[in-house]
Amino acid sequence: MLEQPYEYSAHELVEPDWTRLPGFAEVTAEQWRSAQWQRAHCVKNLRQLRGVYGDLLDESFYADLEADQAGPATMSLLLPPQMLNTMVPGHVPTTAAMLADPVRRYMLPVASDRLDGAAASHPYAARDSLHEHEMWAVEGLTHRYPTKVLAELLSTCPQYCGHCTRMDLVGNSTPAVPKLRFELKPVDRQTAMLEYLRATPGVRDVVVSGGDVANLPFRNLEAFVAGLLEIESVRDIRLASKALMGLPQHWLQDDVVEGMTRLATTARARGVSLAVHTHVNAAQSVTPLVAEAAQAMLAAGVRDVRNQGVLLRGVNDSATRLLDLCFALLDGAGITPYYFYMCDMIPSAEHWRVSLALAQTLQHDIMGYLPGFATPRIVCDVPYVGKRWVHQVAEYDRERGISYWTKNYRTGIERSDEAALDRRYTYYDPIATLPDSGRQWWAERQRRAGGWIAAAEVRAARSRAASVADQLN
Repeated sequence: MLEQPYEYSAHELVEPDWTRLPGFAEVTAEQWRSAQWQRAHCVKNLRQLRGVYGDLLDESFYADLEADQAGPATMSLLLPPQMLNTMVPGHVPTTAAMLADPVRRYMLPVASDRLDGAAASHPYAARDSLHEHEMWAVEGLTHRYPTKVLAELLSTCPQYCGHCTRMDLVGNSTPAVPKLRFELKPVDRQTAMLEYLRATPGVRDVVVSGGDVANLPFRNLEAFVAGLLEIESVRDIRLASKALMGLPQHWLQDDVVEGMTRLATTARARGVSLAVHTHVNAAQSVTPLVAEAAQAMLAAGVRDVRNQGVLLRGVNDSATRLLDLCFALLDGAGITPYYFYMCDMIPSAEHWRVSLALAQTLQHDIMGYLPGFATPRIVCDVPYVGKRWVHQVAEYDRERGISYWTKNYRTGIERSDEAALDRRYTYYDPIATLPDSGRQWWAERQRRAGGWIAAAEVRAARSRAASVADQLN
């Protein structure tokens, strides 16, 4: 329960002083505002990270990071200077401060963050935990909801989040995760998507994502969105980009602003809602540059800039942190708080995930503080079901951490499944959050089953292979 009352206080946004970091000590304001400079100086490995922080961080931190990258990490390192600068933003970083920092916890995970051994992953964790690839109508186009599709245009981002739900596809391969790769050329994949949407007038809503659309040459993104705007049945287009926060300099480039103005003008003329969705998990990430980028998009004519965060333990798992973030977004940057997703059941993510019970409590505790239109919904993305508000659960065994959910539509792969709407679908709390009796129950089941984690990986591999085979046939 949130301590009452939560004291609202408007805070002026501040761009942290990047010169406090040894590697950026000589960087000018002009360089910092340059998207090209930011991309060229992204941290991609341990050597480059040392170049930024030097001896501010103990050798133990670098060793901890190296152990994670060599072992359980599902995502490789990729952090723009802008994002690094929001870690320990008000002070010269120390090792202890970095380990405690909420942005560091999900953008720069270290081995000691994760739970030990088999506990690091839930027995039912899977690489493609939402089974999106099984629902590809054409390569990269997930048709899960009756009226909505997800268009994955590319498999890269300007920055890689440790908890990425599309870790099966996005980013470079890691020792733990050889990545799935698209087979079609980008132009052929995008052409196939547009052809499918022209032939499927029941789809009115297209989320354009990846990866991150900020990594697509803007002329290519503009051409694809322009193609969507020519399809009469498409009425909502949402461009997904964490880079609005992680690399706001991209969205402030003249060609991007001019191109978004052209698209927004066309969208308004055709009665289509064009919006930008970003992904911010901590209030300290909302800086003046982020606000400037959001305002540039609104001035260009997009209907809204919205935030879809992820509920993460140690990052934003308290009502105070969530409200601080929502007010920073809304008041400081003009970004509408929209969703907070419970972290998906991917491998090595148990230290980030929270229980459904906590998610329900947080939803309860943040009600009444924000305007209704800007009060985020906390949702669970249930495998084979989709987004469900956390209070929509049909049944919840809190002792064993098993929740049961129903759905009100069939996905594209269930058109002939008469039982799809009657079936109950399961989601699982992190075992470490359960009472002793619940943890013992899972330990006994796992002992009897003899290796559920390996079995889950086999199932995920078969699912991916089947998805690829479908696209090639």
